[in-house]
Order: sequence, then C-alpha cells, then structure tokens
Amino acid sequence: MKIRVLALIILLLGVLAGLYDLPAGRQARFLPDFLRWPFRLGLDLQGGAHLVYRADISLVSSAEASEAMAGVRDVIERRVNLFGVSEPVVQTENVGGERRLIVELAGVFDIKEAIKAIGETPYLEFRELKGEGFVATNLTGRYLKRASLSFEQNLGEPQIFLEFNDEGAEIFERITEKNVGSPVAIFLDGAPISAPVVQERISGGQAQITGRFTLEEAKQLVRRFNAGALPVPITLLSQESVGASLGKDALIKSLRAAIYGTLAVMLFMILWYRLPGVISVLALGVYGAITLLLFKLIPVTLSSAGIAGFILSVGMAVDANILIFERMKEELRSGRSLDTAMAEGFRRAWTSIRDSNVSSLITAAILYYFGTSLVRGFALTLGLGILVSMFSAITASRYFLRSLPHTGTGRLTRFLFSAGLSK
Repeated sequence: MKIRVLALIILLLGVLAGLYDLPAGRQARFLPDFLRWPFRLGLDLQGGAHLVYRADISLVSSAEASEAMAGVRDVIERRVNLFGVSEPVVQTENVGGERRLIVELAGVFDIKEAIKAIGETPYLEFRELKGEGFVATNLTGRYLKRASLSFEQNLGEPQIFLEFNDEGAEIFERITEKNVGSPVAIFLDGAPISAPVVQERISGGQAQITGRFTLEEAKQLVRRFNAGALPVPITLLSQESVGASLGKDALIKSLRAAIYGTLAVMLFMILWYRLPGVISVLALGVYGAITLLLFKLIPVTLSSAGIAGFILSVGMAVDANILIFERMKEELRSGRSLDTAMAEGFRRAWTSIRDSNVSSLITAAILYYFGTSLVRGFALTLGLGILVSMFSAITASRYFLRSLPHTGTGRLTRFLFSAGLSK
C-alpha cells in the first residue's frame, strides 16, 4: 500500500511540474517552489550569444598546448559563471591546426556585454629587455596563484601584489637572476604596465605591479587576476546572436515533434494491443511525468538534441511493453490462463528488456563522456529516459495490469488481451 501511495505522489508531482509555463498570475499557487522552476533551455531554444575565439599558442610548446587550452576553458568558465550565466557551454576545438575556443551563453542577448565578460580576464606576462625592445619570457598569468591589493608606503598609491605558484616562482627567480641591473617589464593584455629595474635575484615567487592606478582600477585588476589569468591570449574571431524569436520558433517545433511522436506511439499501442495498449499509455504517462520532474530537479539543460533524446526514449519506453505483451500473447495461445500469462509475460520478457536497456545505457554513457555539448545533451536525456522507462514498463505497467479483472477466460477477454489482427 505504501508503494502505491508513493507512486501516486510521484505521478502527481510529475504532472504538476508541467504547469511552469502557465501565464503569469495563473500558476497554481499551492505548488512547491521547485515545481515552479522553469526548465533550463539551451542556446538553440532560448537564444543567446555564440562566440568563437582563436587562441595564440605560439608561446607554449606543442606538448603543453592541450593543457594550456584546458586552462583557458577553465578560466573562461569561471568568468561566465561569475557573470551570472546558467549552464554556459565552453569548449575547445582544433581546426586545421588552429586552436579555438567556443563560448555559448544562453539567455544573454547583449552580445557586447558578453564579449566584455569574456575579455575582462586579463593576459598577464613578463618580458625582458633584448636590444631595443622587450621580448616575452615563459612567465605568464598561468602561473599566478593569487593577487592582492597593497599600498606604496611613501605616497600611498595603490599597487598590486602578485604571488606565483611553485613553478612560477622558479621561473621568476631565474628571470630576475639573469636580469639584475636591467628592466623586466610587466605587460597586461599586450600593453606595458610597468618596467622596474631588477636590483637583485628575487626568490619566493612574489612581485609587485606599480603604476598610475586609481583605487577602483587596482581593485578591479585584483578581482580579474583572482578570477583567473589566461594561460594564452585569445582573439575574437566571430560573434553571433541567436534571437529569442528564433529560439522560440525552434522550441515550438521541437515540442510539436515531441507531441506528435508521442501521440502516434499511443495511437499505435491502443489500436494494436487493445486493452494492454491502454495500460501502456497510462504507463507512458507515468514515464513522462517522472522524466519531466527529473529534468527540473537535476536540472537538465534542454536543447533540440536533448528533446530528440527524450522523444527517442518515448519509443524505448513502450518497447519494453511490446516485449511483455507479445510474450503474454504467446502464453495465451499456448492455452495458459490470463493470470498465468501475465506473470510469465513479465518474467520471461525481463531478460530481454534488461539486456537491451543496459546496452543502450552504455551507448548513452559513451556519448556523454566523449561527445560535445549537443551530443552530451542528447545522451543525458536519453539515459534518463531509459532508466525511467524501465521503471514505468516493469512497475507501473505491472501495477495497472494486475489492477484489472484478469480471471476471465471468455472470448471478450481473449479479444481484449490479444494483439493485431488476431481475435
């Protein structure tokens, strides 16, 4: 009895989860807060900013290029998260030997503000004097541990105190030892900030940036350094704004496809499997309700590919029912009673259901681990759908079927529990 009550509660919560999109002022006020959370929509459905950057890896070795790009990705993710963007997509790719960074910010329609949020992470580097100009050293912001604000003792001007990690401290010590009596310049985003003359070898990995900073400028630089200095410089290649209207149109088409596909599956199950088909439709309702609830609770960022995964999992949800019903039909043809046919149908179909779903889950896991953002969205919704479908097919379908009168042996009973063109 407790299991039945729990199942009904889960079903009710899942159905209510779909009420999030009612017009303002008409949502059910009695719903818990988590049921009023909107579904998270991806860039293709919600609209937003799509930015492509080129990374300059000329200053790092080929062996360190992948690690540097991973560092750039991590830094940019921290920056856009501080910008307030939920579920940003930041990924790297290699196009013809050129390293690129792709940033997708769903719900951000001010593309200039998005570019500013990405570009505010500074590229810090130290350069030593060679001939008439300064050349880059191996010491960049990738080795920065932390930055803090301090003040010059005599004039009280703000300055920035830098502390490098262990590897950066060793590089800084070698640079200062080699350049005693010569200036070592500090560049920020390619512009010189200061060029102090090295008086002695500096150990411990600590440096200061002095300049004509206002207090607010110094504070902002400290925040930006601590948010993460880029391991390598990046240059904006292209920018694209996906309008809200385009996203809305894609969302409507995706939902329409989901509705039509689900209705087609329901109609086929009812026409072909008769009364068990009606049971499968009820189980499919349980499946949909629980899946939507999970999409909110996790939460899952829905894209067109994610909705495609959900639609595909709808077909897989009834696939288990088909195996059960066909097995039941075979048992009925062999002369078994309806009660026995039901029990045997579920028992003998379970191994096939288990094996097919496990293989699909393995595929979804591989796609999620190795895929890009769109592929991962597809794999996630597909994997969740498979897990929920196993519950709805085995537990919900069994409960609904066993709730029906199933002791009859007449022609009507045989007809209702047969399938296809058989009588």
